[in-house]
Amino acid sequence: MWDERYSDPDYFYGKEPNDFLKESVHLLRAHNKILCLAEGEGRNAVFLAGLGLNLDVTALDASRVGLNKTLALAQERSVSVQTIHADLADYELGENCWDVIVSVWCHLPSNLRRKVHTGIVQALKPGGRLILEAYTPAQLKFQSGGPKSVDMLMQLDDLKNELSGLKILVGQECERTIHEGLGHNGLSAVVQLTAIKEQ
Repeated sequence: MWDERYSDPDYFYGKEPNDFLKESVHLLRAHNKILCLAEGEGRNAVFLAGLGLNLDVTALDASRVGLNKTLALAQERSVSVQTIHADLADYELGENCWDVIVSVWCHLPSNLRRKVHTGIVQALKPGGRLILEAYTPAQLKFQSGGPKSVDMLMQLDDLKNELSGLKILVGQECERTIHEGLGHNGLSAVVQLTAIKEQ
């Protein structure tokens, strides 16, 4: 499905980064090693690589077509991004190896999501940060994007449990207007979270 979605020359979610990610860049430090999950066509990873902080940015996605567009966008913007072609169902995120993990619209079936979130806690270095935005079940009343299965949508209370081991810095559910290419457009119900793995 994702290869087909990304096969159009245009970028389905646009080329500009997610707004909540832009608001959260104060969490980043020079030379951070950053992993962007379910990164698709690469807009967030390329944005991070272009911040001028000498960040080591890796984009992970199950779609080779999306990752090829990530590399093309990085070349267009004259930045460097690494890519990993992998399915989160069987990919190990590692242990104490990432300074920052970005999870923007990384919607998974709840059983897999819980596994991945446990892996995120293990994969962050002490002092490492998570930046996450996802749709909540309230998104089902809107036609602005996101999965149509409630099992793949996220709520703050569930995230707090799934990310046990991280200290929540920002955690909120809200409605906001999103304009991200053709894929996300209009009033949306989201959960936004930043968290840190304490030393």
